[in-house]
Amino acid sequence: MATPLPSPMIELRAGDVLHVAAACSVQFTKPMMFRLIKVRHDLITYDHWIWLDGYQHDAEGEAAARREIFVLRAGLTVQRRTDPAQPGRVC
Repeated sequence: MATPLPSPMIELRAGDVLHVAAACSVQFTKPMMFRLIKVRHDLITYDHWIWLDGYQHDAEGEAAARREIFVLRAGLTVQRRTDPAQPGRVC
């Protein structure tokens, strides 16, 4: 398995699977996996904090609930990256 990457080092992309824990916010004392749909750039936040739209994963790694979360970006860890879109590929 690849080494998880701290998110401040990379750009977050739709489809990335993130580890969300207490380092992101006190509300996440129970860690969860989160598949990113998008970063909400349209919402005003404090420095270094971001709104994320995505799906919380269950124990089997399947999407269990759609959520919008407010997190400290430095606390996020990318567990799995999506492949960049290939030119000419229809999604």
